[in-house]
Amino acid sequence: MRISGAKEMKGADERAIFERGIPSLTLMETAAGSIAKAVIDILGSLNKRRIVVFSGSGNNGGDGLAAARILKLEGADVGVWMTGSRDRVTRDTAVMLARALECSIPVRDFSPAEAKSDCKGADVIIDAMFGIGLNSHMRGAARDAVNIINSCSAAVVAADIASGVEADTGRVLGCAVNADVTVTFSCAKPGHLIEPGCCCTGKLIIADIGLPDDLVESSLLDVDVFTRREAGERLPVRRPVSHKGDYGKILVIAGSRGYSGAPSLAASAASRAGAGIVWVGVPACIYPIVAQKSSEVMPVPLPDDSAGSSWRGGALTMEALEPLRAKLESATVCLIGPGLGRSEETQRLIREIISGCSVPLVIDADGINALEGHIDLLKSARCPVILTPHEGEFARLGGDIEKHGRLYAAQSFAAENKCTLVLKGHRSITVSPGGRAFVNTTGNAGMAKGGSGDVLAGVIAALVGQGAEPFDAAAAGVWIHGAAGDAAAAKFGMYSMSPDDTISALSEILRTL
Repeated sequence: MRISGAKEMKGADERAIFERGIPSLTLMETAAGSIAKAVIDILGSLNKRRIVVFSGSGNNGGDGLAAARILKLEGADVGVWMTGSRDRVTRDTAVMLARALECSIPVRDFSPAEAKSDCKGADVIIDAMFGIGLNSHMRGAARDAVNIINSCSAAVVAADIASGVEADTGRVLGCAVNADVTVTFSCAKPGHLIEPGCCCTGKLIIADIGLPDDLVESSLLDVDVFTRREAGERLPVRRPVSHKGDYGKILVIAGSRGYSGAPSLAASAASRAGAGIVWVGVPACIYPIVAQKSSEVMPVPLPDDSAGSSWRGGALTMEALEPLRAKLESATVCLIGPGLGRSEETQRLIREIISGCSVPLVIDADGINALEGHIDLLKSARCPVILTPHEGEFARLGGDIEKHGRLYAAQSFAAENKCTLVLKGHRSITVSPGGRAFVNTTGNAGMAKGGSGDVLAGVIAALVGQGAEPFDAAAAGVWIHGAAGDAAAAKFGMYSMSPDDTISALSEILRTL
């Protein structure tokens, strides 16, 4: 999927108009035709169908006015509410406004009470208030219009992007239209794909409006949607003549008293994702539990602070450092963090492992927490690092989603700290140290359960261990994990599925890639 930013897309439009001689009204008419087609696809026959258009004063409003005229000529009952000032409409929008009036389309200045009453009888509402140029919070008539649109039962078609969504970040600027269909032009925009904007997009239609392909290509960002095909291309090949040592020796450092499930989930996921050998280093106090759960992985008991007590302590101590260093000499990748806890000594142990590790390192959960206040360890790391925070963990490390949005915040963090970053959430984002980003579309709300992150970390570690480059392993691991979660949801439902079900479904996904 081709993805462009607002500024880049505007530049491509201007070059098409001023360098290639494509009339701007031609582009607007073509865009409007795509919007009208989306409405017709929803309704089928337009006879006696009521369509209400909310139009701003910018060129997005011109798209809406032109679509209103097209639909009127096709037999629909169309009305337009102007949420922007008629005195401030752009040149092209003024032309489309005049054409709409010539077709006897009622174009009225926005009145909340009257517009709300009008929308109650609408079959489709077209949102053409702002488009991709919005960069300030919704207020006044636009905010009132959004609330009216969202309160109606009519299908909603957004022109270019749902009003209220910032195109480059996906942030909702105060409030936003909840569209059922969004018709965007030439390329998708980050705001269509990244939360929370993706939740306002509905079905995304990318319409060709006649921009020269080389101009579209020049507008593209280093961002893409990760797909099944790309996951298959990045899956390490298993050769006929090979042995377990060829497919990675994974050292998982995880667990504490009360969190014996985390190491088991991470290690089992790594094994199911193809790892040749999986060691799981755990506090001695939970070793019997983990050993009983594990048939294909090898648990390693490590010194902890329980002092033989069945209830006190239960976290790794600094005495575990030397046995872990010895194990790391044989490992090809290390996963550290799931369920380790936040005791001061354990956090210090984690930092020692991070600073001295020479094999690729996947840092999750409490491994990430140990970096709070010690973020420079990432820059000075001797090995490739993959970091897998959720938004709360990311914020504790200094990531500012509120200010910059998920994509830019993730790209800035990965570049500054020289790591591969997986910013987890709905539509997880994977970013390389160089800024290349993938947006993931697999996964579902049934995965919002304790243990899902442990499974993801195990899958990523397994792919690294089998030879995938860290960024490829992270992006593919996120997609595979989400796809397995979707398979588990299809079988058990989102309410009842568990992380163990996701692990079981990994085989189905990997077999079909």
